[in-house]
Amino acid sequence: MKILGTGSSVPQYELTNDMLSEMMDTSDEWIRTRTGIRSRRILTTETITDLAVDAAKKCITQSNIPTSEIDYILCHIIIPDMTTPSLASIINKELGCTCPTLDLNAACTGFIYALDVADSLIKAGKAKKVLVVCAEKPTHFVDWNKRETCVLFGDAAGAVLVGQGGDECYFKLSTHPTDALTCKRIATPSPFYHDKEEVYPYLEMRGRDVFRLAVHNSFEDIKSVVNEAGVTFSDVKYYLLHQANVRILEAIRNELNLQEECFPHNIECRGNTSSASIPLLMDEMNQSNKFSEGDTLVLSAFGAGFTSGACLLKW
Repeated sequence: MKILGTGSSVPQYELTNDMLSEMMDTSDEWIRTRTGIRSRRILTTETITDLAVDAAKKCITQSNIPTSEIDYILCHIIIPDMTTPSLASIINKELGCTCPTLDLNAACTGFIYALDVADSLIKAGKAKKVLVVCAEKPTHFVDWNKRETCVLFGDAAGAVLVGQGGDECYFKLSTHPTDALTCKRIATPSPFYHDKEEVYPYLEMRGRDVFRLAVHNSFEDIKSVVNEAGVTFSDVKYYLLHQANVRILEAIRNELNLQEECFPHNIECRGNTSSASIPLLMDEMNQSNKFSEGDTLVLSAFGAGFTSGACLLKW
């Protein structure tokens, strides 16, 4: 599988830590020292569908490949604007495509899960080019009265077009059942459903448990794909990790005993954008010409479920 193009889109509105300190009992220092985040972009007048379509169009333009050659569209989104049609179907229409479409949900690990599906479709001969779009609005499922969670997130969309060719990709995907990170949603009531339990419809997180699970599982996943590929940690040019917390990034880097330049990040100005974080970072680096052909990249993410995953590929 080979990366043919990238694209991304973020909201116009920037919410800084100082602005948050005017809304709740927090400060720039409190947020920055615990997370590394200074600001994030959040949806105001745009929709997450707008961002997803924009990222997809930018990706197609950057790849210089006609939309008629796209054989499949995969989207990852936790909370779409519409339950149906799927976000992938909407993007299909906006691009003028007629290919199969599918939405996925693997929480923040979703981009790596979607890449694995795309790689499988290509290997099976069912597609030559697959568009993967991750679009997330986590600012819509946090309690804005709880500084422990609401300060962490931003909204964004990222897209990658992949196709035949390139070197072998290596994946490690796992699920580790835990309730350390959950979010319940209220569905339309049914007169036949008897459970009347009151639901707290916001993200709930046990931070210390998430930190421990994230560091341990990311390290194990990275080690697995590196070993399977027959390379060493130092052979990898960049480790593109899910941008959840700078302390987690540093802990994983220290476990691998590697230099800071191997771990690019944008969390300081984007926050945690869930499954969009890796394709967003990848596109920003691509636009800055950070990649060279043949660079070995490792992607790693973790999320509610508890899901985790890693992918080793060549640029």
